[in-house]
Amino acid sequence: MQTLFSLAQLADPQVAESEKILRACVHCGFCTATCPTYVLLGDELDSPRGRIYLIKEMLEHDAPATPEVVKHIDRCLSCLACMTTCPSGVHYMHLVDHARAHIENTYRRPLPDRLIRALLAWVLPHNGRLRWALRAAAIVKPLAPLLAVIGLRRLAAMLALAPARLPGPPDGAGQTLFSAQGQRKGRVALLDGCVTPVIGPSIQEAAIRVLTRHGIEVVLARGQGCCGGIVHHMGREDAALAGVRRNVEAWTFELGGEGLDAILITASGCGTTVKDYGFMLRTDPAYAAAAARISALTMDICEYLAGADLPRGGAPERLVVAYHAACSLQHGQKVVREPKDVLSRLGFLVKDVPEGHLCCGSAGTYNILEPDIAKRLRARKVGNIEKLAPEVIAAGNIGCITQIAAGTAIPVVHPVELIDWATGGPRPAALRGDRITAAPARRAEAAV
Repeated sequence: MQTLFSLAQLADPQVAESEKILRACVHCGFCTATCPTYVLLGDELDSPRGRIYLIKEMLEHDAPATPEVVKHIDRCLSCLACMTTCPSGVHYMHLVDHARAHIENTYRRPLPDRLIRALLAWVLPHNGRLRWALRAAAIVKPLAPLLAVIGLRRLAAMLALAPARLPGPPDGAGQTLFSAQGQRKGRVALLDGCVTPVIGPSIQEAAIRVLTRHGIEVVLARGQGCCGGIVHHMGREDAALAGVRRNVEAWTFELGGEGLDAILITASGCGTTVKDYGFMLRTDPAYAAAAARISALTMDICEYLAGADLPRGGAPERLVVAYHAACSLQHGQKVVREPKDVLSRLGFLVKDVPEGHLCCGSAGTYNILEPDIAKRLRARKVGNIEKLAPEVIAAGNIGCITQIAAGTAIPVVHPVELIDWATGGPRPAALRGDRITAAPARRAEAAV
C-alpha cells in the first residue's frame, strides 16, 4: 500500500511503525474471510482491510478521528484472526493499537460512552475495586433485562456477565511464594493479574498445584498487577504503560534475586500483552532492555506445561472436551497445539470447535461495549460447540470462559484445571454434582 506520510510525521516512532505496517498490506482481502465482524455484518469498513484504509487516511492527515472512523474501529475485536490469515505479514495489532490511542487523544466521545469507559478503566484493573463492584452487581443483576429494554444495553450486558455469587479469594491469598514438592526443578513467576483472581481463583489455584507438584517453585512477584491490556485496548496509553513498567520492575527484581525460568500467564489476553512489552517500551531507554527480556521469558501456562514431564493417561474420566481456542492464544501468541496436546496426552478426548478461528465475542471489554455483536458471536460459538456434544469446554482465557458460560449449560473450565485434576488435584468445581449432565439434557430438550 502506498503511503504519503511526511518526513516530520515519520520522525514519530509510532507513525514510522504504522507506516511500515501499512506498506505491507497488498489489498488482497484474505483477511475478510476470517474477520468476525465482516462475517456477521458484511460491511467492508468492518473488515481489517477496510479499517486499514480508515486508519491510513486518519494518520496520514494527522486528523482528529471522526464518528465514522470511531464506529468501525470500536467494532474491531482485536481478535487478530486477520494476522493469522494475512499472507503478507501485516501486523494489524500494532496498527489498530496506534489508531485507538489516536482516537483517545483526538476524539471526544458522547458522555455515556465516556462514563462507561472510565468506569471500566477504573474498576477492572484493580482486584479490590472489582470485587466490590461485582458484589454490588450481584444485588441488581435481576434488573439487567429491564435495563436492556430501556436502552441501557451496556449496563445490562455488564450485569448479565457478573457472577450471581462471587467466589472466595484464592487459596493462599497473600502468599507470594509456593515451594516445589520434592527436589526443585525450576522457578517461575505467575501473573495473578486483575480479573482472574476475583472471578476465577480456581484457575490460579490449579496452576500453582500443577507446577509445585512437578517440582516447580512459583512466585507471585510483589508489586505486579494488571498487565495493562484493558486500558491499552481503550487507547489509554499512559495508564497502560504505567502498568507495564510496574510489572517489568516487579519481575526484573525477581530475575535479579533467585532468577526465573519463565513468566507464566493463565489468561491468554494478558499473555499476548506481556509478550508485547518489549515492543510497547522499545523507545523507553530506561525500560526497553528489561521489557524485551520479560517478553522473551513469558509463556502461556499450557505452552510451558507442554514441555513438562506430565504422566500419560492420568485423567480420572475420559471426558469429551471441546477445546475453544482463545483468539489471543491462537492468533496473538500462535500457541495452537500445546493445550490440546497436553489434554490428549492426559487421556481426555479433545475435539476442535467448528469455525474455531472466529471469536466468541468476549475480547476484553468488547462484550460490554459492543453487546449486540458480542451476543451474536457467542450464539454462533455456542452453537458450534454444542454440535460436538462435549461434556466440558476448555478455554485458556478468563474472558472467554465467562462469555461462553453465559450462553450454555455445558461446564466451562480452564485447561489447567483439567490438567491439575488429571495429575492428582481435585475435580474442577464446574464438573461437580449434576452440572456435567445439564448440557446433554438441554440438548435433548432442544431436539424435541
